Amino acid sequence: MSHPFVRLAEISDVAVDTAAVAALVDDARAGAVVTFVGAVRNHDGGRDVDSLTYSSHPSAEGVLREVAESFRGREGVHAVAVVHRVGELAIGDVALFAVVAASHRGQAFSCASDLVDRVKATVPIWKHQHYTDGTSDWSNLP
Repeated sequence: MSHPFVRLAEISDVAVDTAAVAALVDDARAGAVVTFVGAVRNHDGGRDVDSLTYSSHPSAEGVLREVAESFRGREGVHAVAVVHRVGELAIGDVALFAVVAASHRGQAFSCASDLVDRVKATVPIWKHQHYTDGTSDWSNLP
């Protein structure tokens, strides 16, 4: 049975079920599955972070799918899935989860790294960080 290359490309306002998303790329051809978890950290640029809020443009999910699809045909890569959270996130929450199934580990690691870099560079999602001192700022603005 044939499966689609992009198993999931989603913008979500609920917690990411990383095990369920990772299971989507199950593929008998794959000898390697690499996952990336982008979690909310408690610091940025020397400042203590309390929480953050992600906002997205209405086109974000379509752009996310295009980014994921752009890896179709990459040597040895059989399946990808990627989810980005929006809304209010606490320290430790998963903000970005990507998973790549490939024939070999080098192919999987390389594709996962490139996928995450491209998502961060091109998908219209903006981060509003809230600091422990009561201030806040935006990043990733166009």
